[in-house]
Amino acid sequence: MSAHAGNAAAPAELLRRRVADDPSNPLVTFFDDANGERVELSARTFDNWVAKTANFLVDGLAAEPGTRAVLVLPPHWQTQVWLMACWSAGLVVEPLDPDTVRGRRSAGSAEPIGAGEPYILAVAQEVLDDVLADDVLTGGAEEIVGLSLHALGGPLAECPPGVTDYAVEVRAYGDRFAPGPEVTPETAAMSVTKATLTAAELVAAGRAAAEKWELDARDRLLVDMSFATLDGVLTGLLAPLISGASVIIQRNFDKTALDRRVAVEHVTVVAGLPGGNDESGHPRRLT
Repeated sequence: MSAHAGNAAAPAELLRRRVADDPSNPLVTFFDDANGERVELSARTFDNWVAKTANFLVDGLAAEPGTRAVLVLPPHWQTQVWLMACWSAGLVVEPLDPDTVRGRRSAGSAEPIGAGEPYILAVAQEVLDDVLADDVLTGGAEEIVGLSLHALGGPLAECPPGVTDYAVEVRAYGDRFAPGPEVTPETAAMSVTKATLTAAELVAAGRAAAEKWELDARDRLLVDMSFATLDGVLTGLLAPLISGASVIIQRNFDKTALDRRVAVEHVTVVAGLPGGNDESGHPRRLT
């Protein structure tokens, strides 16, 4: 583990230190087994995306520290970017699993999420129709942002009225972001399972996970977990970032590709795969 990375007090500082320590090696690699997609981002490239997105939130959507951001996004590198961008700007993230939103629509009713404050709603294209049909989700949204999640940065296939196309808008924003002095480690950062964690509490949880799993800069961690849970955020983003490890995010898992992926991508630790975790439910180190 980096000698100083574990001492960072906020997620944005973790990323700054990662960029300073190891700007060029892969920070995140993303696979979608449904379409054969593979995307790899260095820490520097990932940081550029985070800065552009944070600037888009603040300058484009008028977000302020304490603004809520509801993310209806699947496991994806752009979900990681949005989490980091929201924390950098002092927003409070409430992640929702897209499959849960689909279930809300099929159930024919939905309970209000979180408190009554308005929020920014970021939605993957694959579930955008479901979200727009959910009056509870959209009713509290000041802004709705659609993400195509296209590998080449393509726009939404169709952008409905009232929806901002992230891929189109984010390109115009700068790749450096400086938060205001009111964004501190004690700023609220994430609401999950009816609890709200500060930025410092998220980092502390990530540090504890990285130490418990004995992750270091030599590790390549293969993860198939939702970012709508604290465990998913710790495993798929914060623990690798703290430890210097590289993370591989995959979705639409094809088990026939696993052995080759482990070999080609030099995977050392797996989490969230069928049979992937150890007996304690934590990520499993491969022998």
